[in-house]
Amino acid sequence: MSGTLNKVMLIGHLGDEVKMHYFEGGNCIGRFPLATNETYTNKQTGERVTNTDWHNIVIRNKAAEICEKYLSKGDKIYVEGRLKNRQWQGEDGNTRYTTEVHVQDFTFLTTKKESTANSQASNQNQPQQGSAATTNTANKANEPLGANGSEEEDDLPF
Repeated sequence: MSGTLNKVMLIGHLGDEVKMHYFEGGNCIGRFPLATNETYTNKQTGERVTNTDWHNIVIRNKAAEICEKYLSKGDKIYVEGRLKNRQWQGEDGNTRYTTEVHVQDFTFLTTKKESTANSQASNQNQPQQGSAATTNTANKANEPLGANGSEEEDDLPF
């Protein structure tokens, strides 16, 4: 195989808000840390151990603006992109290095705004305690009709 591949897929939680940087010409980038966790049980002690890895995420232009608008610290996101290494001179004169994930695709898995709205909606949509007759009538309305337009008999024993 003569080709190469540089692909990263991560699912994690934002460690901070999306920080935006705008450039002349209207382009922008957003940066945020992403935490991924590995949890296992130590066989010798029986203790549950969690290791957290931090990743520097870089996202560009319209996608960055969308992330800034909808994401906040703690939200869960799937990102897909490429690894890029970068170096620069620090204020102290030392050369600094970092590895970043440059995002090409992403999916919001949970956002605080969504989870707040969903929990409120699920509390409102919870079925009220009612009689079995009411429930059976409601279920009958959704059952398919037979070929002659009447309700089909259910021969299943359960």
